[in-house]
Amino acid sequence: QVQLVESGGGLVQAGGSLRLSCAASGSIISINDMGWYRQAPGKQRELVAVIARGGSTNYADSVKGRFTISRDIARNTLYLQMNSLKPEDTAVYYCKADRVYDRRAGTIRDYWGQGTQVTVSS
Repeated sequence: QVQLVESGGGLVQAGGSLRLSCAASGSIISINDMGWYRQAPGKQRELVAVIARGGSTNYADSVKGRFTISRDIARNTLYLQMNSLKPEDTAVYYCKADRVYDRRAGTIRDYWGQGTQVTVSS
C-alpha cells in the first residue's frame, strides 16, 4: 500500500527556517506531480507549491521568494525549504502525490500524507 509520510515540522521563530520532507513508500512505479498544501485553523486547505515530474514548479504568491520545492524522483521524496518564516505561515502542511502508479494494486490515483504541524511564533 502506498503511503506518504511527512516530517520536519515544528516550532520556529519568525524569520527562521524549516525543511519539510515527504517520503512516498510502497510498490510505486511512478508519480506525476507532487505538491505541498497547508491548512490553517478555520481556513480551507490551500496550495503552497507544486513540482511536476519534469521539474517545473509553481508557488502561491504568499510564499514566492521564501519557499523552495524540490524532489528526488529516484527516492520518491519531496522537500520544501521554508525560509523567512512568518506567523501567517502557521498551519498543518500536507504532502500530495498525483497519479501514483501502484504496481501491486494496479491502480493510478492520488495520495495525501497525514500532515505535519508548522508553528511560527512572532
